[in-house]
Amino acid sequence: MKFLHRIPQTILSSVDLAKLAETTSFRPSRRQFLAGAAATGAGLAISFHVPQAGAEDAAAAINPFNGYVAITPDNKVTILSAHMDMGQGCYHGIATLVAEELEADWSQLVVEGGAGNPKLYGNLIAGGQFQLTGGSSAMFSSFDRYRKAGAIARTMLVNVAAKQWNVPADEITAEKGVLSHASGKQATFGEMADAAAQEAVPAEVALKAPEQWKLIGSEDFRRLDSGLKATGRQNYTIDMKLPGMLTAMVVHPPLFGATVKSFDAAAAKAVKGVVDVVQISRGVAVVAENTWAAMKGREALKVEWDEAQAEKRGSAQLIQEYLAAADQPGAAIAANRGDVEASLKGAAKVIEATYQFPYLAHAALEPLDAVARMNGDVLEIWGGHQMPDLYQGIAAQIAGVAPDKVTLHVMKTGGGFGRRAVTDGDVIAEAVETAKAIGWKAPVKVLWTREDDMRGGRYRPLFVHKVKVALDADGQIIGWHHRQVGQSILIGTPFEGMMVKDGVDATSVEGVYDAPYTIENFRSEIVNAKVGVPVLWWRSVGHTHTAYVMETMIDEIARATGQDAVELRRGLLKDHPRHLAVLNLAAEKAGWGSALPQGKARGIALHESFGTVVAEVAEIAMTTQGGFKVERVVCAVDCGTAINPDQVRAQMEGGIGFGLGAVLHEELSLTDGQVDQSNYDGYLPLRIDEMPRVETHIVASTAAPSGVGEPGVPPVGPAVANALAAATEKRVRILPIAKGLSA
Repeated sequence: MKFLHRIPQTILSSVDLAKLAETTSFRPSRRQFLAGAAATGAGLAISFHVPQAGAEDAAAAINPFNGYVAITPDNKVTILSAHMDMGQGCYHGIATLVAEELEADWSQLVVEGGAGNPKLYGNLIAGGQFQLTGGSSAMFSSFDRYRKAGAIARTMLVNVAAKQWNVPADEITAEKGVLSHASGKQATFGEMADAAAQEAVPAEVALKAPEQWKLIGSEDFRRLDSGLKATGRQNYTIDMKLPGMLTAMVVHPPLFGATVKSFDAAAAKAVKGVVDVVQISRGVAVVAENTWAAMKGREALKVEWDEAQAEKRGSAQLIQEYLAAADQPGAAIAANRGDVEASLKGAAKVIEATYQFPYLAHAALEPLDAVARMNGDVLEIWGGHQMPDLYQGIAAQIAGVAPDKVTLHVMKTGGGFGRRAVTDGDVIAEAVETAKAIGWKAPVKVLWTREDDMRGGRYRPLFVHKVKVALDADGQIIGWHHRQVGQSILIGTPFEGMMVKDGVDATSVEGVYDAPYTIENFRSEIVNAKVGVPVLWWRSVGHTHTAYVMETMIDEIARATGQDAVELRRGLLKDHPRHLAVLNLAAEKAGWGSALPQGKARGIALHESFGTVVAEVAEIAMTTQGGFKVERVVCAVDCGTAINPDQVRAQMEGGIGFGLGAVLHEELSLTDGQVDQSNYDGYLPLRIDEMPRVETHIVASTAAPSGVGEPGVPPVGPAVANALAAATEKRVRILPIAKGLSA
């Protein structure tokens, strides 16, 4: 079950969950891949996949025209990515893997999203059975297979050149998209592509050793999308235009769980440009010739809601209920070793703390959107398909067609942070339902406003943590009792039966129950609150709150016992040399222990998430107004092989900014069940003038790559809180910090 708790909750209903559970820890060797290649009439296409459990020979099931790498006679190399690019740069990493082994020129490469073939694109953290982008798994899942795709293509090109030139294959070199022989013979990849497609697929190919890498680990080339983004030419779903396309906006219920009782469309239909008003499963869609007409028509629409099953509690009431639940027995046990009760009774000192974490919105720059069109008997969908297999199945069911009649066009996405990984298809389902409701008479783009997403979205759950730590007379930790109260992301989803064990959702307690610190008597507990507010993965999931609690508690213990915060961690990490190395690197690079000017302070935090260990040191400066500014963050990261070091730094910087905004300001609150915030004026992500200087130091490694999209987020909050405690002796246990300081 390793890595399984990192899988987003979406999954096709046809997937055998029991079989998935058996195969999730599978990490294939190169021999365990099946490969295929075919002449398309216009070049060479390479495909292979991981055989599913019980499959003796799945080669016949491969569709070689929908694969990993295609080389066309115009010398273009098109890479179809199994993972969606939502700004995290996975296209760049996957292109690097292919180009490294293929020996392509960087200018030849084009990367597009692949979808609709789980046999090819199944994520290895899910046993290769279904496609997803999440859990910071793109490079881990791609590392072997995309390198192998490049190596297979190169080998076939070399072999056909050897036959045509009548020379040994080992005398031919491939470099920058050109095949060469000492005799002077040369050919581009494109010139050999059609002939190479007739070659037998090699049963084995040798991949380069790390010391042979030219691109992996290099910083001498730019992302393929940098120019497009810098010049505003990168297209997203929001930019989609099709002939005759209509735009729809949906009126969603003001309370979660409410449903449509009735609606009056007369005023909406009177708005110029509105062409139809239709009810769909999640509300009422106003369909118009343009966005403005859809917005004005929606404003004019009159809807009566059935609120009998709606959630009507507000944040303040929920917090009080959570605090009460934290004091009650009967919590599910996530981890239990030693005798925690005895350690607390016999302690020389007990430190207790209670933490409160609010709901958080994803607040991505591009709100939710999708386009649906019935083209003959094929349903086409454009969108940010984070879970393509699921969306293909949902769309097929809504439209009444077979899944293979659903074509997914994968668009670049302007931010996701977990928001597009949902079990019901969300905006994609809305687009298909709306297009169907108007009789498929035109393509339909369903577009959410930022207010729609903020008030009707899915959120990082609200949580309460209550911690008791037992210390002996020497100030050493002898016991730790940790109880959490919050909503489970997995309960009520297709993953519940497989991933929620004895009432424990690992995504709620990750970072606590599996903390690396050596503590003999330790218990982690969880109370699963039942609330009607939709919750979802939020960048780094449970680690967003568990890291804060663990790392501020460790810091508080150090100060209470007169120990240095780094030295205390070193002692607790004696069984985890990898964590210790990252801690030491961050401390060294930050100048831990050196004097700072008056009014400045440092704090440190260490956390592992998604297989990556990150330590961060935050330096803050107190202001004359009684506030503070985070001036510098020093980050050390061990993510295994750093495929693109600059991209690793970018993700650490982005994660630090994302996490810092959350701990400083962000709070999504409810009053009587309704969300209070609606846009960036009331919900405050980090502003540019608040972004600190970030220094990232990458631990050199040739281990398999682990994630970088999320692991930069968890440590920054506790590092800042620990620096604030060093400067002011104030402990912030109610987030965001702006609220906690005034509590």
